[in-house]
Amino acid sequence: MTRPARECAATRAGGNPHGPAAPRAGSDDEALIEQCRLHSIRLLRENLGPHGILAAHPGERADARSYSAVFGRDAAICAIGMALSGEQLLRRRAVRGLLTLARHQAPNGQIPNFVDARRDRVDFWYLGCIDATLWWLIAVALLQRHGAAPRLRARLSQPVARAVAWLQAQEHPHLCLLQQNEASDWADIMPRSGYVLYTNALWHLAKRLYRLPRAAETRASANRLFLPFGAEPPADRRARLLAHYARRGARRRELYSSFVNFASHGDEGDVFGNVLAVLCGLADGPTGRRVLRALRREGVADGYPVRAVCEPIAPGSPLWRPYMSRHRQNFPWQYHNGGIWPFVGAFWVVALAAAGLPAPAARRELAAVARANALGGWQFNEWLHGRTLAPRGMPRQSWNAAAFLIAHRALGGLRPFG
Repeated sequence: MTRPARECAATRAGGNPHGPAAPRAGSDDEALIEQCRLHSIRLLRENLGPHGILAAHPGERADARSYSAVFGRDAAICAIGMALSGEQLLRRRAVRGLLTLARHQAPNGQIPNFVDARRDRVDFWYLGCIDATLWWLIAVALLQRHGAAPRLRARLSQPVARAVAWLQAQEHPHLCLLQQNEASDWADIMPRSGYVLYTNALWHLAKRLYRLPRAAETRASANRLFLPFGAEPPADRRARLLAHYARRGARRRELYSSFVNFASHGDEGDVFGNVLAVLCGLADGPTGRRVLRALRREGVADGYPVRAVCEPIAPGSPLWRPYMSRHRQNFPWQYHNGGIWPFVGAFWVVALAAAGLPAPAARRELAAVARANALGGWQFNEWLHGRTLAPRGMPRQSWNAAAFLIAHRALGGLRPFG
């Protein structure tokens, strides 16, 4: 979940540039992983509400910040984890949040950013929330695939059709990529706009799951724009110019650009976007392995898996926006701008497993995610400072628990996303 939370001046300054010593893997990794699995199940059970899984554990602080609401992207990721949890209560209740979101779908098909039933409030974010609809579609398909809701797609056929139509209305007719505003996905105070890697990785997966037209074109355009260093330039002349902007001055040539827009692109190294490019099928096998190796060389999993970006956007950079200092939150090494997100760390583990990392090494990575969740006596903190490793944001995050369960099943041989 991505709601502002005030940070202290010491955190903004970065604190100790080296931070505390990174946690070490040891012989107790298996016990720690099992502990985290059990704590994850317990937290999800505690965060169940009458309208679906809440984004964080309810309480005065969470209520004040609307974290005790059903969020589109959070509830969808949690539904997948709950479906794979092996716990019958969680499997039965996985669908409830998706149904709540469907009941409050906009007439044009958009799925809400969040639904706060207690306050009778439905929110669609400032500039729209494009990925809530994507994650909702993906979760509906995967809950049926994994047997948690066998007839869900038929039950939700009309909301699904409206959601698909809303997304298709935002797809470029030649490039088959979704277009969006700044700050309108999970990284909601970051300047990515135009064609965004994270969003279009999810769009490619949704197209595959629903057998939507022109999925191959979406994949080809994504690789030509976000990773434009191959021999084959785009045939479309406007796409060629966009690819030129992405190539010009790019330093991370083994990573997909975070976004491509007219005369600009993102070279900060979007970790979640690149991980999803691997998991959602944008990257073929060799490309996916190169991407994961490049991320490892950037040290994104040092300390705890993983930092949100390889290199934070600094004030004064052409990509810096005044809104990034809102609540003093998105300064370098904080929040989406270089903070460590344990739920993204779990997706990192899933990608490593999908790319064929040997099981012992993958389990060490999963144990590192468990250590992050265990901080503060199993606080499951929203994010950690990227340098000091200090826990930040709202504790008791549902998607930390759910994503850990997804990764745990992935290391058991399951392919959660197909």
